[in-house]
Amino acid sequence: METPVIETSNLKIEVLPNLEALSHRAASFFVAASGNSIATKKRFAVAISGGFTPRGLYKLLGSVPYRDQVNWQHVHFFWVDERCVPKDHEESNFKAAWDSFLSSIPIPDGNIKRIRGEEEPGKAAVDYEEDIKKYFGISELPVFDLIILGMGEDGHTASLFPGSKLLKETIRLAVPVYLPKPTCNRITLTFPILNNAAQILFLVAGRSKASILSEILGDREKKKRFPAGLINPVHGYMTWLIDQEAAERLRGLKS
Repeated sequence: METPVIETSNLKIEVLPNLEALSHRAASFFVAASGNSIATKKRFAVAISGGFTPRGLYKLLGSVPYRDQVNWQHVHFFWVDERCVPKDHEESNFKAAWDSFLSSIPIPDGNIKRIRGEEEPGKAAVDYEEDIKKYFGISELPVFDLIILGMGEDGHTASLFPGSKLLKETIRLAVPVYLPKPTCNRITLTFPILNNAAQILFLVAGRSKASILSEILGDREKKKRFPAGLINPVHGYMTWLIDQEAAERLRGLKS
């Protein structure tokens, strides 16, 4: 079955039959993006997300054949956001990635730049921002080669939630997110650095996200109500990989 696709100069939307197919497409995307970046820059700096949807991708990256198609010595992992928990906590985004694939690939320890969620949120955000600046070693806004994002049922992405004052942040690269329950506090990257990526890959699956997704991808004004709709690469390219259930309200993209 041919994959439905919409493509413009800086945006591509692909609808896959199910989450498994979406995960394989995302793994192929990662392999190609890493190869191109390493060939031209000698490195591939990627920021990954937590949540359920990307876990299939991560498991594939840690297994044959995808694992053997990436030069892991030149891949550097960062995180889009993290919960304020220790790295071995069940809700840690780092742990999810470690268990899924990082522990299975030949990557140098120094190439893994985790957010230290066990620290006080404000300090963790400052430290992470400094880690990013130190890695890129430039005074300008850093450019990730790839950022992998997901979307919640409320339209949030990273740990940027609807109505948050952090949606208007223009200076900081990483900020603490204080939520009603302290155990739910987080650290997240902000729009300035997210929208400065060379490539953004959105992974969205599930019928529960269909309504909001149709507004984000189909209505220029309504999309602004949702953090995921505010992702708009300044110079880069954005790809949406969506499963059939999430795409059921999108016109012209049904298989």
